[in-house]
Amino acid sequence: MSNLTLEQQQEQVRIDLAAMFRLTAHFGWDDTVWNHITARVPGSEHHFYMHRFGLHYSEVSASNLIKVDEEGKVIEGPEDVNTAGFIIHSAVHLNHADSKFVFHAHPPTAIAATAFEEIPFLVQDSSMLYGKVGYHDWEGLSVDPDERHRIAERLEGNSCLVMRNHGFLTVGATAGECFMNMYYLIRMCEVAIQVGASGLKTCNQPAAMWQKASDQYAAFPPGKYEWPALKRQIDRLDPSYKH
Repeated sequence: MSNLTLEQQQEQVRIDLAAMFRLTAHFGWDDTVWNHITARVPGSEHHFYMHRFGLHYSEVSASNLIKVDEEGKVIEGPEDVNTAGFIIHSAVHLNHADSKFVFHAHPPTAIAATAFEEIPFLVQDSSMLYGKVGYHDWEGLSVDPDERHRIAERLEGNSCLVMRNHGFLTVGATAGECFMNMYYLIRMCEVAIQVGASGLKTCNQPAAMWQKASDQYAAFPPGKYEWPALKRQIDRLDPSYKH
């Protein structure tokens, strides 16, 4: 976005963030009005866009996003902020400058995996996330500002965070990277649940093999190819998210 004016960059981030909300609803990962996706405001250090608490993901658009500062104060839009959303997302936006988009979800097909002590790598496409998944122990509802320090610490060096007994968190420098990290994390957890439920003996691979596949996936960074296709899909389904 280097050739765009600051205003154009901000508008593009709003549109991409709104697209993430609509795609989340389309994939069935939303949870009525709960959970949250945010994006750092271009030109600022710690301000970020988030959705107005109470909106269904299918209702979120570029124009009805709100802007909050590092203290949780709304500086643009109605003062309808999900406290847990602010705590979780500000943990990232205050401490990880490269993580411009942050996605927190409780996907119904995969949330059971947050009860595992650790989620196993079992199939090829999960290797994309090998060495990039951290874990954060449950601390109850995320309404304590002090939890931000521990979330930021557990996320260090990772692109995904499994919040045990709670949900998932993914980050990315772009909307596409953040969204696809969530996509592959959910797939990894769905597979773990399905394989575990089968009761069949698993074919486990050594760490070196998972690392090899992870290195190979570097040629296909998450979001580079998928995000434009996903944007075209949501454009066909309902382009109102742009407005």
